[in-house]
Amino acid sequence: MSKKHPIFTEEHEMLRHSLRSFVEKELAPHAEEWEKQGGFPHGRIFKRMGELGFLGLNVPEQYGGSSADFVATIVFTEEMAHAKSGGVGASLGLHTNIALPYLAELGTEEQKQKYLVPGVKGEIIGALGVTEPGAGSDVGSIRTNAAKDGDSYVINGSKIFITNGGIADFVILAAKTDKERGHAGISLFLVDKGTPGFTVSRDLDKLGWRACNTAELAFEDVRVPKSALFGEENQGFYNIMIHFQEERLYMAAGAVCEAEQALELAMEYSRERVQFGRPIAKFQVTRHKIADMATEIEAARQLVYNSIRLHVEKEPCQVEVAMCKLFACEMANRVINQALQIFGGYGYMMEYPIQRLWRDARIGPIGGGTSEIQREIIGRLLLQ
Repeated sequence: MSKKHPIFTEEHEMLRHSLRSFVEKELAPHAEEWEKQGGFPHGRIFKRMGELGFLGLNVPEQYGGSSADFVATIVFTEEMAHAKSGGVGASLGLHTNIALPYLAELGTEEQKQKYLVPGVKGEIIGALGVTEPGAGSDVGSIRTNAAKDGDSYVINGSKIFITNGGIADFVILAAKTDKERGHAGISLFLVDKGTPGFTVSRDLDKLGWRACNTAELAFEDVRVPKSALFGEENQGFYNIMIHFQEERLYMAAGAVCEAEQALELAMEYSRERVQFGRPIAKFQVTRHKIADMATEIEAARQLVYNSIRLHVEKEPCQVEVAMCKLFACEMANRVINQALQIFGGYGYMMEYPIQRLWRDARIGPIGGGTSEIQREIIGRLLLQ
C-alpha cells in the first residue's frame, strides 16, 4: 500500500528515499544486536545522522537545519519505523522532532547557539523531562519545583520514564515556579548533564523499546542561572500542550507504520506456512483477518494524514489529533496482535520480529497522553 497523499511533495519523497536508504543500510541490520544489548551506539549514530542532515529537519538553516516543514518530520518518523527497532526510532525522534523544535521556537539566541547548533550536528543529545512518579497524564500536578534564589533557580524533584534521560547532554525540564497557581505556575528550564545535584537515578528496564534509553532522574538542590529559564516564566504548561499535539501526531503516524510492517510479515508468513496440505493464506479465516487488518490500517492512515493536513494549515484540530492518536495506536495493537496470532507458536518466539513489533506497539496507547486522556479530550470538546 502506498503512502502517496497530497500532504507529501516531491521534496518529501526525495527525503523519504534518502532516509529509507540510510535506515536499511545502517540501522536495520543491527536491530537484533542492539535490542539484545539494550542500547545502540548513540554517539556514533547521532553524529552520522547529523552529518547527513537528517537531524533538525524543520530547524532554520541559520542554525544548521534544513528549514523544512512539519511534514518532513512525519516522513522522518515513518522511515524510522523501518529501523526494525522502535527504541532506536524513539530515541532519535525525541531528539530531532521534539527537543530541537522546542529550542528553535523558545530558545534565546544564546541557548540556540549552545544547544540547538550542536544538537542539529548530533554532537549533543536532548531529552524532555515532564513525567514524574506521581504525575503522568496530569501534567499540572508535577511536584518538581524551581525556587528563585538571587540570580539563580534551585531545583528539587524527580522525573521518570524520560526517553534519552540517561544519555542526554541536556534536559528540557518542567518545574513549578509558582506552586499556588497549579498548571499556570509551571516553567521550563535547560539543565545540563553534570550539573551538581542532577543525577540519573536508574535506567529503566522496559517491555518494549529495548534499544532506547529510558531513565529516572533526580534533582537535589540543583542550582541553575536565570539564563537557564526556557521560554517565559510560568508559561511552561502551555508550551508543553502545544508540542503534545505534534508528539501525538508522531505517535499516530508511527503506529500506522508499525501495523503495516506487521501486516506485511503476516502476509509473507501466511503464503509460506503450509498446514493441512496448503498455505494458510488459502484459508478463508486467514484472508479475512488480513482484509480486516489492511482496512483498519488504511482507515487510520487517512485519519492521521488528514489531521496532519489540518495541523499544517493551522486549522483547529485538537479533536482530530486526539482521535487519530487514539484510533491509530489502539489499531496498531489490534492489528499486530492478529498478525502474531497468524504466526501461531512461532509468533511467541523471540527469534521472530513480530514479537518485537507487538512489544514496541504497546506503548502507543500510553505515551503522549493515554487513550483515556484522548477520549476525555474528544468528549469534552464535542460536548462544550
